[in-house]
Amino acid sequence: MSNLPPDVQTLLDQYESGAEALRKAVAGLNPQQLHTPAPPGKWSVMQIVCHIADAEIFYTDRMKRVLVEDRPTMFSADPDQFAARFRAEQRELEEELGLIAAIRKHMARILREASPDDFERVGIHSADGPLTLTALLKRIGGHIPHHIRFINEKRPALLAMK
Repeated sequence: MSNLPPDVQTLLDQYESGAEALRKAVAGLNPQQLHTPAPPGKWSVMQIVCHIADAEIFYTDRMKRVLVEDRPTMFSADPDQFAARFRAEQRELEEELGLIAAIRKHMARILREASPDDFERVGIHSADGPLTLTALLKRIGGHIPHHIRFINEKRPALLAMK
């Protein structure tokens, strides 16, 4: 039985379920559909998946630092710079989905072992100021659902492609 508050438990459950929800959201899309910006000028589904994978890495670093360091500095990251530099068209969907799932499983185990007081620990974000571990978990836990909405909006146009 966990000693974590119910609101933190709920956040952890949402966080843990994100990888599978993303996998379901992209299921059935072929490579052309994955890589086509829809609508034109917007990110492709593959760019969204890669963005999520990139964010998982730096959010995991942020949460770990908050757990072990005293008020660590956390630097902001520009998603458009990541998208431009780490080319989604060269990345593999299964590798990105596997990375997201592995990171979330790894971090969820660490977070479930944390104490209630650990979730009140603070890091200092370079743009947003002080953020608790709870706030970080809420942000990253809501990240995949946020982007699944965009993927779901794109699906009809993508599935209409031949």
